Amino acid sequence: MTANELRQKYLDFFVSKGHKIIPPAPLIPENDPTTMFNSAGMQQLVPYILGQKHPQGTRLVDSQPSVRLQGINDDIDEVGDNRHTTFFEMLGNWSLGDYFKKEQIPWIWEFLTQELKLSKTKLYVSVFAGTKDIPADQESTTLWKSLGVPDNHIFKYGDTKNWWSRSGPPSEMPAGEPGGATSEIFYEFTQIKHDPKFGEVCHPNCDCGRFLEIGNCVFMEYKKEPNGTLSLLPSKNVDFGGGFERLLAATLNESDIFKTELFYPLIQELEKSASQKYQGHQSAMQITVDHLKSSTFLIAQGLEPSNKQQGYLLRRLIRRAIMKMRHLGIEDYSKVTHDIVKKISVTYSESYPETKDINKISAILLTEINRFEKTLTKGLREFNKLQEISGQAAFNLLQTYGFPLEMTEELAKEKGLSVDIDQFKKELEKHSAKSRTASAGMFKGGLADTSATTTQYHTTTHLLHQAMRDVLGNHVQQSGSNITVERLRFDFTHQETLTNEQIQKITETINHKIAEDLPVAHQEMPYQEAVDAGALAFFRQKYPEQVTVYSIGDYSKELCGGPHVTSTGKIGKIKVDKQKALGQGLRRVYLKFI
Repeated sequence: MTANELRQKYLDFFVSKGHKIIPPAPLIPENDPTTMFNSAGMQQLVPYILGQKHPQGTRLVDSQPSVRLQGINDDIDEVGDNRHTTFFEMLGNWSLGDYFKKEQIPWIWEFLTQELKLSKTKLYVSVFAGTKDIPADQESTTLWKSLGVPDNHIFKYGDTKNWWSRSGPPSEMPAGEPGGATSEIFYEFTQIKHDPKFGEVCHPNCDCGRFLEIGNCVFMEYKKEPNGTLSLLPSKNVDFGGGFERLLAATLNESDIFKTELFYPLIQELEKSASQKYQGHQSAMQITVDHLKSSTFLIAQGLEPSNKQQGYLLRRLIRRAIMKMRHLGIEDYSKVTHDIVKKISVTYSESYPETKDINKISAILLTEINRFEKTLTKGLREFNKLQEISGQAAFNLLQTYGFPLEMTEELAKEKGLSVDIDQFKKELEKHSAKSRTASAGMFKGGLADTSATTTQYHTTTHLLHQAMRDVLGNHVQQSGSNITVERLRFDFTHQETLTNEQIQKITETINHKIAEDLPVAHQEMPYQEAVDAGALAFFRQKYPEQVTVYSIGDYSKELCGGPHVTSTGKIGKIKVDKQKALGQGLRRVYLKFI
């Protein structure tokens, strides 16, 4: 079974169970202040899990490309083993207040054992053991047993393992965040011998490599309240996530996902250029190909390396890949990178056409490689000035020049010096704690506040979009936005700097429409009918057959998922705070309430 066949088989199976296929959301979320990247299939469905009606109905299925680089789901430092990646696809099926455990568990068991023909003897499951506040999931245990799963293949774990929300266990969930108990499925690679350094006894959540989690049934029925308690959602929901790369590995009984068709052609390019074999250099090669794959997809969707937010994390991926290529003895980073991008395109272009633009992707990567090579030269110059390598110095080399610890250690060894590893780890942990706090702060202002300021800003994006088209011309297209309680950031296509007169006209237009107190209404209709009726849509985003269209009086009409105020009079006056160029005919403005 090829990767493309596996993806299609999953979609077809759940279509046969009454599900509608929804297109994947962009890797960089639109109008979502809570996260930098789409790191799970459920992110585009949060409003519907919280009770909003989905235009496609109550049974949905998709394959969602995802990137995990920051926050609670930070996988960048875990890459370098047989299973972790920063880029992955998540196969998902959803019930929005429709079916629940007694349908989901038998269906996913049928898919795994009959469609994929995985051996029942190699499948294990875990269920939620409960806490003092949340009961154990006895129903899932009973259902698994009814399917013939023996007691010794059923394991029970607490809320650090068998609970899912985007921010972790209940104690870490911010107000407004949905979550629920999970029942997970694991595949056992019996050819892998347990390593005692991971514990005396092997079990599904052991990290020795014998077990691989391939699926997670999330029974989403709770929401965190501002007072810290959990309340029940309006309906019980199912959120299943199956790791595409891991499921493919299981069908092959291959414990290393990097030996599947999704990665191994990229590994072979490295072997050829490095004159090194994968065996013995797994970690460096795994990190290189994973990071270049993530970078390829992010660039294909419009992101470029920079010193801020998503662009900074993309830069970190590219530079880390270069450092690993250097470690492998590769000298022509640009050629190898271009060859790997071509291989990625061959693998994914059928399902993700944006990866076809090899020249554009390679050009952006080449620019960043050239920039980093200059930084490396400066870093080596600074390193050679050091007489001793303190932990602080090693950390500064990492932060300023991108030198990973292993490279600093290697260079220190050549000079007969040692590195203060303990101090380095302390500095790294201090930095990580700050990053976690910043990420949590970014997350905190989102879902908990969607009933107030962010909802007003969200509706304002529609007025701003139409006002810009009125003043600047119909070539203006929204290319992204980010909303916090402090401001609205809006990215759009336009070549020139906005003049003071244009800004004034846009501001006056928006405030006039707010003063008119226009009604905000929505309706569901076929995508093509909505576009034919003049509804605006993101030019890079894929849409399902059935969409939700929000109209603001007779002034604005856009495809959108909410949240919105009921009339513009509830918004309040705004002003354009500042503007900046983003390059390639893109600009950004910031709006604030007066």
